[in-house]
This record gives sequence, C-alpha cells and structure tokens, in this order.
Amino acid sequence: MTDRPETQAGAPERAPVEPEAAPQAPENEATQEEQVERDLDALLSDAEAKRDEYLELARRAQADFENYRKRMAAEVQAAALRGKVEVARGVVPVLDDLERALEAADLDPEGDSEDALAHGVLLVFRNLRETLGRSGVEVVDPKGEKFDPNFAEALSTVQVEGTEAGIVVEVMQKGYRFEGQLIRPAMVVVAA
Repeated sequence: MTDRPETQAGAPERAPVEPEAAPQAPENEATQEEQVERDLDALLSDAEAKRDEYLELARRAQADFENYRKRMAAEVQAAALRGKVEVARGVVPVLDDLERALEAADLDPEGDSEDALAHGVLLVFRNLRETLGRSGVEVVDPKGEKFDPNFAEALSTVQVEGTEAGIVVEVMQKGYRFEGQLIRPAMVVVAA
C-alpha cells in the first residue's frame, strides 16, 4: 500500500490547502486603474491616428478633385478655342473671295459704289471683316516688315533695290490669327 493516509471510501487524502493571503485592495485597485488608463490612452491614440489618416485621405481627395475640376475647365476652354479657330478657318477664305471680287470689279473696299450689286458686296465684305475682328480674328499683313516664319510663308524671293534682304516686299495672300494662334500664314514674297 501507499504511505498516504486514506479517507473514506478509499480515496487518497488531499494535501492541506494553505490559506491565501488576504487581497490587498488599495494596491490592486490602483494597478487596475492604471491598466484601464493605459488601455484608454492606447485606444485614444489609435483613434487619433485613424482620424488623422482619414483626414489626410479626405484632403488628398479634395485636392485631386480640385485639380480635376481645373483640368476639365482648361480642357473645355481649349476645346472652345479649337472650335472657334475651326470656324474662323472656314470663314477666312470667304473673306478672301469677297476681297478678290472687289478687286476684280475695281472697287475700293473702303469706298462706295452706285451699283447696287457692288454696294451689296462691299457691305457684306465690311460686315464679315468687322465681325471677325470683333471675334478676335486679326489680319497678318507683314508687308514692309522683317520676314517671320512663324506668321508667314515665303513663296519666293526677289532682288529689290533699296530694300534690305529678308524684308517682305509683297503679300500674295493675307494671313490670320486668332487669340495668338495662327489660323493661316500669310503668303509673301521676300527681298533677297
């Protein structure tokens, strides 16, 4: 058998339990409060970090949207300008045709005529020219100026006495620009 004393019904006897020390209430409560305080501080710190992260995301989204809005406004403006340039490009040859008709009839575009048809052509020419001018279309007529390949296309060169080389001596066809953008270059003859 064993050296242990047996209790009733043959069960081994348990070792005597030592009484636990009485809990120290004030120290234990202070430790728990400190732990709760630390946990709350950690939660607050995490919440503030998340808040800062979301605020930064919101600021970025707002900045992205503002950039998108500006880019779209610029693209709309550029598209409107392209549309106006295309309309002007289509109307400029009509103005040229009217001017050639006036020259063929020996009419001064700034003068007047007794003939009703000629008078009507003069009025249409002036009205179209003024309308294009009010819309921002400018004539490029570089006669007497230094040749600028940005605004004119040289068709030929000629020797002209008393004229410096590189000066436009004749404009074969006027050029036009709209808000700084060239619609059509002037066709010119340049002194050699």
